[in-house]
Amino acid sequence: MPHELGSPASLIVVDPSGRRSTVPVRTQPFTIGRQSDNQIVMRDNRASRVHARVTHEQGDYWIEDLNSRHGTFVNGARIQKHKLQDSDRIEFGAIDSYQLIFMPAGGQVSHLVENFPAPEKGGKMGKLKAVMEVARALQTSLSTHDVLTAVVDAALAVTGAERGFLLLSRDDELEMRVARDRAGSQLAEGDLQVPRRLIRKALRERRELLSMNFDHGEIGGVKPEHTVADLDLRSVVCVPLVRIRIGGAQDTSLLSAANETAGVLYMDSRIGAADLSAGNRELLQTLALEASTILENARLLEEERGKQKIEEELNVARQIQQSLYPRCLPAEGWFVARGSSVASLQVGGDYFDVLNVNEDCWAAAVADVSGKGVSSALLACYLQGALSAAGQNSQSPQHTMELINRFLLERAEAEKYATAFHCTLQRNGRLRYINAGHCAPLVIPRDGRIWQLETTGVPLGLVPGAKFTAVETVLLSGDRLVIYSDGVSEARGPNGDFYGLDRLREVIGRNVSAPGDKLHDAILEDVREFTRNTPQADDITLVVLGYCG
Repeated sequence: MPHELGSPASLIVVDPSGRRSTVPVRTQPFTIGRQSDNQIVMRDNRASRVHARVTHEQGDYWIEDLNSRHGTFVNGARIQKHKLQDSDRIEFGAIDSYQLIFMPAGGQVSHLVENFPAPEKGGKMGKLKAVMEVARALQTSLSTHDVLTAVVDAALAVTGAERGFLLLSRDDELEMRVARDRAGSQLAEGDLQVPRRLIRKALRERRELLSMNFDHGEIGGVKPEHTVADLDLRSVVCVPLVRIRIGGAQDTSLLSAANETAGVLYMDSRIGAADLSAGNRELLQTLALEASTILENARLLEEERGKQKIEEELNVARQIQQSLYPRCLPAEGWFVARGSSVASLQVGGDYFDVLNVNEDCWAAAVADVSGKGVSSALLACYLQGALSAAGQNSQSPQHTMELINRFLLERAEAEKYATAFHCTLQRNGRLRYINAGHCAPLVIPRDGRIWQLETTGVPLGLVPGAKFTAVETVLLSGDRLVIYSDGVSEARGPNGDFYGLDRLREVIGRNVSAPGDKLHDAILEDVREFTRNTPQADDITLVVLGYCG
């Protein structure tokens, strides 16, 4: 039975889209996984149903992997069971999946902040607490704006300035993101009366990366309506926000060019001078770097969300493409068929189709579009429609091929071409086919003497005015026809070697008496055994037809 813990630790949950939430570890057992009855549910198919659990043993918290498929990692190292420490980062075998951050009850940051005495204005404890508030905001906030606001509040506490503004560079302009006074009140954008062009000028002309000089004495002569009384500033402090690139553990770097500026932290005072002693300068620069890092993380998160959106759209495209394949293939009668296509990317440039023309005729087609990705998949869908139409009109496949060839030459401008094999099979065994530059299909008679259906024309989309000849032959009862794309014969193993036509013939020879569906599965299994999960450069498409007339 689950039982509750008093003053529990918490886990900050960061989902794949970057959203954060805090989950107290209140019950024992506390499980994490894909299944809906876990305390933390990971909506990721790569996660195991019950992936890991957190246990509370003699005052300590432990995380234990529950024999998950992809493993559990703490601070980058795979673990079986690990004692959790403050701010430990927990991951689940994929960098784009869920992440957890462990926070013990009254953890280091929270404990320090909550137990600070009330600070005296401008005192060291007040400055330190302001910096710690930024750390806490970083640890728990869901909003970049909230963290940047904490940075401005901390900078005002450190310097004793009256007003603070955080501005970001955008198209050579400075855009206001945060405007606060020392009491924590929101300021209007117009409260920054200093012309932004002067701030931009100071940013551009600075000699040091992390500091700049701003002469507020220039302000008086900017506009006639700006009198010295209007802008009577005792002090102005400007700290650059620099562009940071975050890579691997050792790859974080600053760009050295002075004009590579993410923005500026601007503060001013009309009553007293800002405190810019050496220690305060260092704190300000630390805060500016922290803000710069936050901005870069926000950029990376936005980029990741963009990638995720593209990934989701590709998944939809893949589902649509899969739905275009025949849902049900004939498994009994005078004609039987088995087919499959495995894309090397989310969407593929191969396609296959098997159509019932009438009770005495079936049509089949396999095509392979050059290249990969969405453009090839769209062209494959076009070919499927065109060749399906040809299948319904079995008297004119040559004309259909010529139309497709002309379309590709006119629209794709030689950037895309396709190989295609199209055939019709009559109940009497008469096979009529066109092979437009495709891999030669193999005919498998019962006696095992394999022969090929050779090429009858060039690939579609390469030669203007190309003609495509239809060839006829006769199949005997028990013959099978193996149609495949070059993703089969050119499948690569772990050592980079090709599967090859010889190995394809060998596996066919070992299964020469097998029915069409068993032969298909035997070939596919042999290809899988050869590749051993090696990523493939091309789609793998295989169709086996059986004639039982």
